[in-house]
Amino acid sequence: MGVELMTTVTVLSFGYAQPGHPPTAEVTYDLRILLRNPHHDPLLAQMTGLDQAVYEHVMATPGAQRLAHHAAATARDAVEDTGKAITIAFGCVGGRHRSVALARRTHQLLHQAGIPAETEHCDVDRGLLPAGTHHPTPGKTASPYAPDAARSSPRTPRIHDH
Repeated sequence: MGVELMTTVTVLSFGYAQPGHPPTAEVTYDLRILLRNPHHDPLLAQMTGLDQAVYEHVMATPGAQRLAHHAAATARDAVEDTGKAITIAFGCVGGRHRSVALARRTHQLLHQAGIPAETEHCDVDRGLLPAGTHHPTPGKTASPYAPDAARSSPRTPRIHDH
C-alpha cells in the first residue's frame, strides 16, 4: 500500500519594488492599489504584516476580508479540480505589509477548510524601501486606500509559515 500525498497550496507574499522577478504562481493578486498601505503610518511603517497591528490595519481595509476569502476559494477549487499543488501570490510595493497580511489570512482560511497550505514571505525581512519608491503604478488610477504603488519585482522566498 502506498502513502497518499496531500495536495498543498503555497501562498506567497512578495514586493513588486524588490529586485528580481515576481514569483511564478497560478494566481497573483496585485494589492498595490486595492488596500490601504500601513507604510504611510509612522507607527506601522517599521512593522510588517506578521505584526498584529499591521495585520489588523490591512484586514480592516474595505474588501480585504472578501479578497482573502475569494483567494482561498479559488485555491481550494483549483486543487479540487486539478488534484495538483498550486501557488497563489500576493504582491504589494515592498512585500512587507499588505501582501504578508493577505497571505496570512488566506493561509488561515485554507487551514480552517482542511486544505494543506504553507506560506512563504519573500520580502518581509527586507528593510523599508527608499523615499520615492511609493508612487502609483503606471497606467492605473491611484486609490485613496493605497496611493503608493510601484513596478518592479521580488526573488526567493525567505520566511516560511507552516
